[in-house]
Amino acid sequence: MAASPVEPLDDAELGRVAESGVREVKSAARTVELLELLASRQNRPARLRELADALGVPRSSLYALLRTLVRCGWVATDASGTLYRIGIHALLVGTSYLDADPYLRLIQPYIDELGESIDETFHIGRLDGFDIVYLATRESSQYLRPYSRVGRRLPAYATSLGKAILAEREGADRSEHIPAELTALTTHTITDRQQLEADLALARERGYAVDEQENSLGLRCFAVALRYSAPAVDALSTSVPLARLTPERETEIISALMRARDHIERSVAPLASLAAGLV
Repeated sequence: MAASPVEPLDDAELGRVAESGVREVKSAARTVELLELLASRQNRPARLRELADALGVPRSSLYALLRTLVRCGWVATDASGTLYRIGIHALLVGTSYLDADPYLRLIQPYIDELGESIDETFHIGRLDGFDIVYLATRESSQYLRPYSRVGRRLPAYATSLGKAILAEREGADRSEHIPAELTALTTHTITDRQQLEADLALARERGYAVDEQENSLGLRCFAVALRYSAPAVDALSTSVPLARLTPERETEIISALMRARDHIERSVAPLASLAAGLV
């Protein structure tokens, strides 16, 4: 008698399998770790030995993985074939993520409006683990960076974007996004946990967070959490050179940020509610 065909698992069954524990695919995990390591180097190329030491894997097996990723376009090399950096396919995937994000399309006009009216640099960032990932930037005509910040990661505790989001959370929900050791990015970075908690409490009380040269010297940054999801995962910030920041200008910028936040939340909230299955 012919054997009965095996029925594929539906989503609910796959979820139960995942919850019961599935062995990690080591080759897939190593590929992701390698790509994330190359991406974190901000386009600084690395040699095979450096990568193998950082990942704690044999050079022979890592070399084979690198050559495979080079052929597929995920990793690029120099003319000698000995220096490796992130490849163009990673950019294509990152761009498709931004293009597919339903919120950014709604938020972008408000960032553009802020840039035109205030002429400072504005950012949208999203919380991811311990970090903030920059999703969109509107540069000031007065202060131009030599590089784009979109796609870059910074510790959430050292940015106004991250602190605005962390201030909205409490207890374990906050702690899971703060590493045990707070590493200084500048001499102004808060590295004491109690001081950080006090700073987050103040941010929550006044409705906005401040980064006082904590990741970039010479800049003061202000940010507000975008609360169209609960808890908030996105925030809006502005970066202003201290050399031209007066108390009056600071008040003007913070007021503009708060007005933009209110407009964005009203605009995005219906879509966020729909995505969360609340309507």
